[in-house]
Amino acid sequence: MKYLVTGGAGFIGSHIVEALIKKKNNVIVLDNFSTGRKNNLEFIKSKKLKVIKVDISNYQKIDKYFNKVQKVFHLAALADIVPSIENPYSYFDSNVVGTLNVLRASLKYKVNKFIYSASSSCYGIPKNYPTKENSKIQPQYPYALTKWMGEELVMHWAKLYKLNCTSLRLFNVYGTRSRTSGTYGAMFGVFLAQKINKKPFTIVGDGKQKRDFTYVRDVVEAFIKASNLKKSGTVYNVGSGKTVSVNRIVSHLKGKKVFISKRPGEPDTTFAEIKKIKKELKWTPKITISHGVNILLENIDYWNKAPVWTPKKIKKETKSWFKYLK
Repeated sequence: MKYLVTGGAGFIGSHIVEALIKKKNNVIVLDNFSTGRKNNLEFIKSKKLKVIKVDISNYQKIDKYFNKVQKVFHLAALADIVPSIENPYSYFDSNVVGTLNVLRASLKYKVNKFIYSASSSCYGIPKNYPTKENSKIQPQYPYALTKWMGEELVMHWAKLYKLNCTSLRLFNVYGTRSRTSGTYGAMFGVFLAQKINKKPFTIVGDGKQKRDFTYVRDVVEAFIKASNLKKSGTVYNVGSGKTVSVNRIVSHLKGKKVFISKRPGEPDTTFAEIKKIKKELKWTPKITISHGVNILLENIDYWNKAPVWTPKKIKKETKSWFKYLK
């Protein structure tokens, strides 16, 4: 089987690539390395893997790589909140135009299955928990908006052009290779870099806010199962179906903590309703939060060179957040 993974050098993408290569598949990775890292894939020694440095916002440069590809995992995206507020245009180019280009090439070369990595940030601040797939869409910032616009394109292509598509709305994914910024795994990356450097953990608000954390290995399994789904035009939440407070995470990591200002536009809780994906994809998350955190601590050296966030630096970098999200 021949797969193509956009954003395959990123946090989640690299784990998908690793799983596909282990199954002896041929994999093409398209990544511009704006957020992805080459060393996320360097350990994979296989002639079945081809990594191309290219930007998906340029259709002419990506078109040829879709030839004879059977399945596409589309994860390439800009994924930071504050930069999306400060420069929404680049987010539109990457997350909307880029998605359109990947859909265009997939349709042209008759790809059998297209899996889109969507974001639960489209729900904004939900009124109901756990949050179902049919909940109101109310993005709070350009990143969330552009990811939802990308999903709308994907669902439209499924309906109008009969491209077999599935969209996975990811909640709080964490695991090895996560960044210290961005929407996925950032909190853990920040905390681990702080732990290495013996700095206090920066906790937003009072730390009582709850998140639906899902370990990346479980998320990869959801992507693989979605790629084998014959049904098209469906959206699924991907979460653990449980919540855990930030304070509890810090207690697992062990260390001093400092509290910083609560940020507007952020929900106090993220909590995925996952009955649909359990029933239709036969997918259930397996890795507990305790087990997942232990895996991170065993691999903490990954964050040795990661930037270390301090309250002062966070305040400076989030000025736009407080300016616009009131």
